[in-house]
Amino acid sequence: MAISLEKGQRVNVGLPKFTVGLGWDGNAAVGEDFDLDASVFILGENKKIIADEYFVFYNNLKSPDGAVEHTGDNLTGEGDGDDESVKVDLSKINAAATEICFVVTIHQAAARKQNFGQVRNAFVRIYNQDTNEEILKYDLDEDFSIETAVEFGRLYKRGGEWKFEAVGVGLKGGLEDYLSKYN
Repeated sequence: MAISLEKGQRVNVGLPKFTVGLGWDGNAAVGEDFDLDASVFILGENKKIIADEYFVFYNNLKSPDGAVEHTGDNLTGEGDGDDESVKVDLSKINAAATEICFVVTIHQAAARKQNFGQVRNAFVRIYNQDTNEEILKYDLDEDFSIETAVEFGRLYKRGGEWKFEAVGVGLKGGLEDYLSKYN
C-alpha cells in the first residue's frame, strides 16, 4: 500500500529503480490548455547541478549517466493519471549526485495569464516500474495563487540511502529562476 505524504514529510524510497509520475489538471475556464513541464535537477554536495547535462527536461530527456530519463513532454495535461514521468535508476547515478529535484513550471505562464492557483489535482508519486505498485504519493493541495513554478519533491542521499521529501514550494517565476538557483 502506498504511503500518502504531507508537505515536508520524508520517507525512504527503498528501491534502486522506479518511476516518478507527475500529474495535474488545468482549469478549463481559463481558456487555453495548461502546458506544464516537469524538469529534473541532479545536484551535487554544493546544491548545484553537477554539469549542464544533468538538467533533464523536454529538450534533454536523459542524464549522461543514464540514471534519469524524462519520458516526454505532455502539452495539455489531458486525461487521468500521470501527465509526465521520469524514470530513475539509482544504480547508475553519478557518484557526485546527492540530490534530485523535481520541478514543474507552466510554459508561457505570463503570456497566458496562468498560475498554479488555476491548477487542480497536482501530485507527485513514486511507483515500482516493474510491478506498477505505487510506493508513495504526495498531493499538492495548497493554493499557489501567484506561483508559476513549483518544486514538487526531491530525492536526497543521506547515510548511503535515498529518501524522498514532499517539498511543495512554489515561486513566481519560471524555469529560468530554478536554473539560476541550481546553476
